[in-house]
Amino acid sequence: MAETISTQAMEIIRKMQQNELTESVIYEKIAGFAKGDENKQTLLRLSREEKAHYEIWKRYSGIEMKPQKAKVLKYTTLARTLGFTFAVKLMERGEENAQTEYALLAQEVPESIQIRRQEEEHERALLAMLDEERLQYVGSMVLGLNDALVELTGSLAGFVFALQNNRLIALSGLIVGISATFSMASSEFLSARSEGRTDALKSCTYTGIAYLITVVLLIAPYLILGPTQYIPALICMLAVVVLIIAGFTYYTSVAQDQPFKGRFLEMAVISISVAVLSFIVGILAKKFLGIDL
Repeated sequence: MAETISTQAMEIIRKMQQNELTESVIYEKIAGFAKGDENKQTLLRLSREEKAHYEIWKRYSGIEMKPQKAKVLKYTTLARTLGFTFAVKLMERGEENAQTEYALLAQEVPESIQIRRQEEEHERALLAMLDEERLQYVGSMVLGLNDALVELTGSLAGFVFALQNNRLIALSGLIVGISATFSMASSEFLSARSEGRTDALKSCTYTGIAYLITVVLLIAPYLILGPTQYIPALICMLAVVVLIIAGFTYYTSVAQDQPFKGRFLEMAVISISVAVLSFIVGILAKKFLGIDL
C-alpha cells in the first residue's frame, strides 16, 4: 500500500501516526488520575479511538512507532496542575492546525477524510462530556480574580503617590487585600446559601483563593524593589495585572471553548483604567489634603 503514496504524503502519514499514538497514551494516562467514573470512561474511549487511527496509519506506513515522551510528560503535567479538561482541549487545538496536511493527504489517501471527520465531530462530542469540578467554579474564580484586580490595582496605584514608599504601599495593600479576601469569600458564601446551593463552602473557597493569589502577585513588586522605587514597582504591578488577565483568560478560553481576545481586552481595559484613575486620586489627595509622608 505504501508504494503508491508519494514521499510527501508518507511524511504526513508518519507524523499523523505518531501523533495518534502519543495522544492515545496521553488520554490513557490522564484517565488514570482523573476524578469521576464517567470522565475516566470518556478519556479511555478517546484513547481507544486515537489508537484505532494509529493502526489505520500503520497500514500505510508499515512501521511501528513509539509515543513522544516529551509530549506525554507535557500534557500529563498540565492535566495534573491545570486540570484534564484544559490539557486535552489544548492538545486537540493542536490537531486543528493539521487541517492543511489532511487536505493534501486526502488527494492520495481518501480514508483520511473519514478520520478527519471523526476527529472533528465525534471527539468534540466526547470532549464536551467531560465534567471537571474546578470548571464548575470558574464563575467563582472569575469573581475573586476580577474583584481583586479592580480593587487592589486601584488601591495600590492610589497608594503609590500618596505614600511614595514601597514598604508602606505593600503593608497597606496587604491589609486591604487580606481584609477584602475574607469579605469577598464570605459574601460569596452568603450569596450561595441564599440561593439554596449546597456547595456554598466550595464556591467561597474558590473565590477566596483566586482573590488571595491575586493579592500576593500584585503586592510582590513593592516587596521586591527598593523602598523608593515606587514608580518602577507600579509599572511592574501593571505588567503583572496584564499577565494575570492574559493567563486566566487563555485558560478559560481553552477549557470552556470561549473567545480570548474580547474577554482579555475588556478585563485589561477596566483594570488599567481603574489604576490610572486611582493614581490621579492619590495625587489629588496628597495635594489638597496637604499630607506629606
